[in-house]
Amino acid sequence: MPKHTHKLLLVLSIALVTSGCGILYKQPIYQGNLLEKANVDQLQTGMSKQQVTLLLGTPSVEDPFHHDRWDYTATQRTNRRGTTEKKNLTVWFENDAVVKWEGDYFPEQDEQLARQTVKQFGRNLPKEKGKKGGR
Repeated sequence: MPKHTHKLLLVLSIALVTSGCGILYKQPIYQGNLLEKANVDQLQTGMSKQQVTLLLGTPSVEDPFHHDRWDYTATQRTNRRGTTEKKNLTVWFENDAVVKWEGDYFPEQDEQLARQTVKQFGRNLPKEKGKKGGR
């Protein structure tokens, strides 16, 4: 066999062996609600659904069978094996007022991720050039 064929076979063999064993880079994936610790710390019993929405945003899961329960769910996959970690903060309401909340979230990672996202990708909406003031 020619020398080039040996090199090609070697490269293809290495690529085939390493592709399935997790040596290759896998990009971290974050999904769900990014909750800031300062906002979660401000939750109080008696708050209305509107106040909770302004504080934490819309819930990732609104159970159609339990209107008095909101779930703020987030997942993250950061390692090479693809293991996913899930966190869930649940807020319960009675008569449209908060009665309790429990669960966990990624407070340090959410704050850090929010800062990194703006640095990596910029703001969501571009600024309009040449536009002054309102309408």
